Amino acid sequence: MAHRTEVEASTGRKFYLDEPDDLRADESVTFILSLHGGGSVGAWQRLYFPAHDYATKHRLVIATPSAATKEPMRRWVGEADDQHLRGVVGQVMAAYGADRIARFWLAGHSQGGMTSNRLLLDDPFFQDRADGWLSLSGGRIGPIELPESFFVRRPGAPPMQLPANGPRPGAAVAPPCDLSFVFTSGQHEMVRLPETSPWAEKYGAGPRQRLPDIVDVEPGQIYDTTREGTSTPAWGLKPRPGRAEVWVYPNAKGGRLIADVVRLDKGHTEGLEPKVTEALIEMMLAAPGGKAKALKAAAAAG
Repeated sequence: MAHRTEVEASTGRKFYLDEPDDLRADESVTFILSLHGGGSVGAWQRLYFPAHDYATKHRLVIATPSAATKEPMRRWVGEADDQHLRGVVGQVMAAYGADRIARFWLAGHSQGGMTSNRLLLDDPFFQDRADGWLSLSGGRIGPIELPESFFVRRPGAPPMQLPANGPRPGAAVAPPCDLSFVFTSGQHEMVRLPETSPWAEKYGAGPRQRLPDIVDVEPGQIYDTTREGTSTPAWGLKPRPGRAEVWVYPNAKGGRLIADVVRLDKGHTEGLEPKVTEALIEMMLAAPGGKAKALKAAAAAG
């Protein structure tokens, strides 16, 4: 894996870029834009979802930026960040060539997942280019119930205050564009996983099917060290080995991939274990792509 820091030209802001260490000039790649959650940074996100560990094996290019807004916590908000993210994607696609981008996925943790959802709802730039969205505890399309314990960040502390209106953690809004969708969450972050999916219904997929569990004997690489010793299972404890349930909705139109992955006995901030990380990447690789190439062809045709 080759890892370096790039500068996005339109804003002058830096971002991490990982690629295969033996990448050929004519080789196709899968491009992932990986967005951290509120209060985090790109360096933390690289360890929370360590896709870079599989960049060479699975021919991945991963861009991991950091949000600019720092108060009251670092988070993705406003046109300045949106411009930066468009710039990162455009710069990467120009560098590798749209013909080489086999598929482009947004991957966002927590508020980064909610930001992915917002971009897919409101921004034609991302609607026209994204082949898939991986929500890393960043909202599931359709209703999902979160436990009260999710909103208590430390034992004995009052629940966090949520706005009466506007987006809330848990539920995401169905985007107006076509794409594959994978939702993954810790078991303790939700009351239960719904048995149906509005996104699967949109594409006429069959009832969900359970695949073999993913068993990790190694822990993830990161956790919320600011709450060490005072965190809750819903918010997340220290990294540990684990097991994950995998549910897919088969036979979706256009070969779209629609899946849910539940990491058992895990919370919101425990970094993904190696095998579940690779399994999610393999799902991306099995999904259809080609939006970037098609967009380039349409532009060339006038």
